[in-house]
Amino acid sequence: MKSLKISNATKAAIAALVIGPLLAGCPAGDAAKTETDKGTPAKTGDVAKTDAKPRPVSTAPGNKAAGDTIIIGLVASENGDQKPWGDDNVKGAQLAVKDFEAAGGIPGKKIQLQIEDSASKPEQGKSAAEKLIAAGALVLDGEVASGITMQMGQAAFEKGVPVVAVGATRTDLTELGSNMFRVCYADDFQGPVMANFAYKDLGLHKVGVMTDKKLPYSTGLSDSFKATFIKLGGEIVDEQFYEAGQKDFKGQLTNLKSKNPEGIFCSGYFTEVGPLAKQARDLGITVPLMGGDGWDSPTIITSGGDGIIGGYFCNHYNDKDSRPQVKTFLDHWAKAYNGSKPGTTMGALGYDAMSVTLDAVKRAKALDSKSIIDSLEDTDKFPAVSGDITLKGMRGTPPKRALVVQVTKDGFVFKKDYTPDQVTK
Repeated sequence: MKSLKISNATKAAIAALVIGPLLAGCPAGDAAKTETDKGTPAKTGDVAKTDAKPRPVSTAPGNKAAGDTIIIGLVASENGDQKPWGDDNVKGAQLAVKDFEAAGGIPGKKIQLQIEDSASKPEQGKSAAEKLIAAGALVLDGEVASGITMQMGQAAFEKGVPVVAVGATRTDLTELGSNMFRVCYADDFQGPVMANFAYKDLGLHKVGVMTDKKLPYSTGLSDSFKATFIKLGGEIVDEQFYEAGQKDFKGQLTNLKSKNPEGIFCSGYFTEVGPLAKQARDLGITVPLMGGDGWDSPTIITSGGDGIIGGYFCNHYNDKDSRPQVKTFLDHWAKAYNGSKPGTTMGALGYDAMSVTLDAVKRAKALDSKSIIDSLEDTDKFPAVSGDITLKGMRGTPPKRALVVQVTKDGFVFKKDYTPDQVTK
């Protein structure tokens, strides 16, 4: 295999992004200043631009299609803690391929979707990506977790293969290279969304924070929430820390309770937030709980019980959305999967990521990785299930709207949506 020539500056950029705690799911975001590619101020919610310099470009050749088959790779958590997301991701991607082929596909070519399991682990996600690239995948979709996606991105950059992330919201993810794209918003948007909702809609002025210190997604999301909440005039009365896998949160919750918060922002995953919410209620904490898209699993209701009911979190999509793309998607899902609905938002985002990928493959000047990178970069107002997706000039992150939903015993109920220009950041 031809060796890859990478400048020292690019090596440093990659190292800065991939070294450190990588056990993140949906990405952790830095509170970086933003600017457009032309150097003018970006609108709130645009991808983080630390400067106007171009993203690193891989000099590797990438892959080319052989014969009549186009291989597209998908890395998903088919096992491990994030399996609920992985299962929906896979179903969404498979449905997108089915719909694409039914609509005519690419004449004379057959889409071959190859899936590898990350088992919810960053290192296994990287191995899965390497395996798919070696098998000839022109482009990779995945993952939901940012820590896994960063490892995928490193492997793909080294080979010149594009990645379309499904739910990885870590703010600096797409700065890894010009091959990196996503169909979701980033954490430097959803943190401010929840801060605005807490301060302006719920009328909260003193809030506590619970942060998973082992999860970059959680630490970054907490940071962006705190910065905006303080800017709005609110006060962070205390921040307590726990670690992924922890079962007992009573000590941290007792400390928070003593500071009399009017609400608590819990930025971690559903795996810990559910039990945390139940213990909060047992300790007599009845203030509103809030969080990010890491809450998105029905298991948070069963594990959180009455403690999580009434809580609010930021999400990408809701089944009750009146947009025609949503109705069509749900009809096709029900037909394909025995009358069911997606268990999590990652069904819709998995479908969107694969749909954007297939659209880019069809528009590419040639069936090779480099042409697909160019085609993805040229994506403009693609009518996706979770909202229109524009990647052109966005450094890999589309400006998306975000939804605030409330947890009820019957599921997640839409409360309010935000577009980037509606959010103080």
